[in-house]
Amino acid sequence: MSEWHQELGVFDLETTGIDVESARIVTAHVGLLDQTGTIVQRQDWLVDPGVEIPAGATAVHGITTEHARSNGMHASAATAQIVEALRDLFSRGIPVVAYNAPYDFTLLDREARRHSVAPLVSPGPIVDPLVIDKAVDKYRRGKRTLEVTATYYGVDLTDAHDAGADAIAAGRVAQALARVHTEALAFEAAELHRMQVDWCREQAADFQEYMRRVRDPHFTTSGDWPLR
Repeated sequence: MSEWHQELGVFDLETTGIDVESARIVTAHVGLLDQTGTIVQRQDWLVDPGVEIPAGATAVHGITTEHARSNGMHASAATAQIVEALRDLFSRGIPVVAYNAPYDFTLLDREARRHSVAPLVSPGPIVDPLVIDKAVDKYRRGKRTLEVTATYYGVDLTDAHDAGADAIAAGRVAQALARVHTEALAFEAAELHRMQVDWCREQAADFQEYMRRVRDPHFTTSGDWPLR
């Protein structure tokens, strides 16, 4: 049995929007879970993104422009600290969990470049419970949001869209996946990372084919993972 799930970093961002090229970080969490899912280390950031936070985004995570401006860290300093916290975990060989990793890691990459912070280069190993769950339980019906998937695997998520709560829940979902699908996920962390690259590409191709067949013959989507 592999040990990739014994100690896991966890990472999540709450932002101003869904477009990774233009959205900005509002809150962030980088933490560390032990083999029982207990939080042993955590860092949390409230960030002034330097732009207006749309009402739709505030409705999701609860942070207003005024609150972020009054209490948040400058975006460049926060981005540098988030990148460094992740770089430290990777340098220690600790896998980092991010649910729908291409969103968080790509957005962080763009923020780093925007603020002249040295970005993470080929970050890994990364564990993405969304990609893994779709691979090991391909035909399960229903949505695959973090809330739904956490409930399915018996993981509590009491404050969805809080960066800390989401990151920790995603880490515990990853550990639940390792327990439930022991044989299917019997990889070392680096190999699991490589498997997810292939799985995400296949999942995107399947989704693109479906969308072209039933909705839009010109639909395209990216299967790049963990950065786009």
